[in-house]
Amino acid sequence: MQPLSGREKAYLFVRDQVLSSPAATGTFLNEQELATRIGVSRTPVREALLMLQSEGLVEMVPKRGAHVPAMSGRQIGELMDLRGVLERHAATRALRAGDAPIAAMQHALEQQELLMNSDSADAPKEFIDWDGTFHQSLIDSAGSDLLSRTYAGLRARQLRVGLSALFTAANRQHRVCAEHQAIIDALGAGDEGLVHEKIDAHLEVTLQTLLRA
Repeated sequence: MQPLSGREKAYLFVRDQVLSSPAATGTFLNEQELATRIGVSRTPVREALLMLQSEGLVEMVPKRGAHVPAMSGRQIGELMDLRGVLERHAATRALRAGDAPIAAMQHALEQQELLMNSDSADAPKEFIDWDGTFHQSLIDSAGSDLLSRTYAGLRARQLRVGLSALFTAANRQHRVCAEHQAIIDALGAGDEGLVHEKIDAHLEVTLQTLLRA
């Protein structure tokens, strides 16, 4: 595997480590600070920010730099709609191929359950990271590189809204785990319609939690 270029390093760092945090919303990103943290010059950071602007994750404001906009209710709704389309499709393909990733999803869920009552400051982020692993495992089981890359590209938005949901609803972590188990159980039963129903229910609860925030 070839080493990452400076632009690629900067892009992945800002997308996955900076923009994934709810605290980033409404802030301006300092190119020099980012360059120092990443260990690259300002040029690849600037290039990375322009890439992120093209994806709608930042807004380049003249004389002020890269601004991290808040996600509107409409954008959150569109994100959940897109996730639903991709996850239902992946589940259908996995079931029809007899290759539902139940073991991988169950492992991710077990890690989430271990984090539910943790007092660690990093626990919420780790919980959402495992949440991403849970859903990405389902997506990857469809055997489509394009589908997997498309879903992975939603990561920054998903992390940000996922963390927001954890902090705006009581016992949301417990409910997430229960909803994840329901999806796994439906996959285990081989019931395509039920899997779709459980995926939709999970995403709808998340959407309503965020819209009430």
